[in-house]
Amino acid sequence: MQPVLPHRFNVRVYGILINADRQILLSDEYIRGGYYTKFPGGGLEFGEGTRECLTREWLEETGQQIKAGEHVYTTDFFQLSAFDELSQIISIYYLVQPTTPFTARTIIQPFDFRVPRDAVQVEALRWMDWKDFNEDKVSLPIDKVVAGMLKRRLPA
Repeated sequence: MQPVLPHRFNVRVYGILINADRQILLSDEYIRGGYYTKFPGGGLEFGEGTRECLTREWLEETGQQIKAGEHVYTTDFFQLSAFDELSQIISIYYLVQPTTPFTARTIIQPFDFRVPRDAVQVEALRWMDWKDFNEDKVSLPIDKVVAGMLKRRLPA
């Protein structure tokens, strides 16, 4: 009989940035052999609050200082991790605003980056026009829920 391994929670915190041109910022990522489009953000570390996590993750991923604003959504259904079948994902989303001029490098076309042979993860930011954005433009199940909520809440 195989031992049962402990199950764990993986808390993720994501930011939603919509600029003055009505574009939403997305992150195109190559992760462990797959390609995903998601909201920028990442994993909560022990000892951090969710807003602290978001500020740190955005600085790491974009080089941008941001202020986490209104809470948009926290996962309210069971979601198994796409990368670890022993982890349940809990995702928390906030609207964000840059506190300095936005200068992060962005790409135009989805996944317009080179993936080195030994890479585990590669990511690039991309703006998408609000009129083109919907649930089908993001890859992860919880992001799809949030995309639908955003489109209903902030119509064109």
